[in-house]
Amino acid sequence: VQLQASGGGLVQAGDSLRLSCAASGVTFNSYAMGWFRQAPGKEREFVAAVGWSNGLTYYADSVKGRFSISRHNVKNSVYLQMNSLKPEDTAVYYCAADRRDIPGRSSRAYDYWGQGTLVTVLQ
Repeated sequence: VQLQASGGGLVQAGDSLRLSCAASGVTFNSYAMGWFRQAPGKEREFVAAVGWSNGLTYYADSVKGRFSISRHNVKNSVYLQMNSLKPEDTAVYYCAADRRDIPGRSSRAYDYWGQGTLVTVLQ
C-alpha cells in the first residue's frame, strides 16, 4: 500500500493550498481517509477525515470552516482544500487510510500512512 501526498508549499497568511493524496495497492473505496499534521516539536494531530460509504466528513475545530476534505474514488485520491491559511497551520501534513467506515480522530486508528508534505504559512 502506498499513499503519496503532494501539494505543500510556502504561502502567505490568508492564501489557499490544495493537498492531494494518491493511493495505490489498496481497495480505496473501502477505506476512510484522513489528514493529520505535525508541527515542529508537537504531536501529530487530526485535521480532517472522510468516510468511504457515505462520504461523511469530520474536522478538527481548529480548521472547521476553512478546510475541506473530499475524495475521488475513481482516481483513488483524497484532497484537502485549505483556505484562509494561518501561520499556526504550518506543519507537515500526512494522509492516512483507515479500514473502518467511520474514520477515527486518533492516529492509532489508521492503518497506512503517506510520507507527508510540508506546508509553511508566513505572517
